[in-house]
Amino acid sequence: MSIEFSNESGFEIDEAQLVAVAGFACQEMDVHPAAELNLLAVDLDTMADLHVKWMDLPGPTDVMSFPMDELTPGGRPDAPEPGPAMLGDIVLCPQFAAEQAAQAGHATEHELNVLTVHGVLHLLGYDHAEPAEEREMFALQDRIVADFYAARADKARRDRQAARDERLLGRTGFIGRRD
Repeated sequence: MSIEFSNESGFEIDEAQLVAVAGFACQEMDVHPAAELNLLAVDLDTMADLHVKWMDLPGPTDVMSFPMDELTPGGRPDAPEPGPAMLGDIVLCPQFAAEQAAQAGHATEHELNVLTVHGVLHLLGYDHAEPAEEREMFALQDRIVADFYAARADKARRDRQAARDERLLGRTGFIGRRD
């Protein structure tokens, strides 16, 4: 999965983590591993301009998704196998997200993770215009975010164990061979 990130927001964010959560969401949703995705962080004014231009709604918002390639199954039987697709662009507004996070009582980092997964789901055709769609999309979003945190915690635990093992093995001179 190729994920490009550009931070034009003037807001300090953990770009590597947002790329990781976007990649995790795509993997969970079985997106082709060679697909491409762009993440862009913008300031409030830029997001407000995009919101008016594309949604005809005033003021900034937290996240907007712009799908690129039509991801439809099927096609002609004699057509070549489709290659990796350009999923599209996810535009985040970290300042708006920080305000939402403060109101919700959680970290901006968490809010940006949720919004990134939300954006991926929109690129894949999920929506929340109707109550049933909203329940489905938000349940999926919550599961993916929770699984991301669980996977990250599991990796941290394994890394700590590997470091302890290395320290222990380094001190004892154990070569790794048992007779």
